[in-house]
Amino acid sequence: MEANMGNPVVHFEIIGKDTTRLRKFYTQAFNWHFDPPGAGVNAENYGLAKTQAGVGIDGGIGDMGAANGYSGHVTFYVGVPDIKAALNKVATLGGRRVMGPETVPGGPTIALFTDPEDHVIGLVET
Repeated sequence: MEANMGNPVVHFEIIGKDTTRLRKFYTQAFNWHFDPPGAGVNAENYGLAKTQAGVGIDGGIGDMGAANGYSGHVTFYVGVPDIKAALNKVATLGGRRVMGPETVPGGPTIALFTDPEDHVIGLVET
């Protein structure tokens, strides 16, 4: 990626307490379809959401730590060429690493961080 080009949003994620309820809601509200739940990084019942819009990005819905009282998050993932360098830069700008980098089984390397106002944002190594 050229130095003057921005990094694209490549994935969204909705993590909550009741995955079945969330999938039903988004299916009925927006006609999204879901792959069967598969192995995600530290996530139970995580499935890919297919928006079938022909434009935009697909995402995932699942639960992560709901049994531990974690209420979840809604976030987007930014594609970056070097995830460790991106996390280091985020830290110098007032952000904080939350998770990763971790490699999704059969998939990309991802990480989560918070911005200076504690919004959870994801990174995907492209």
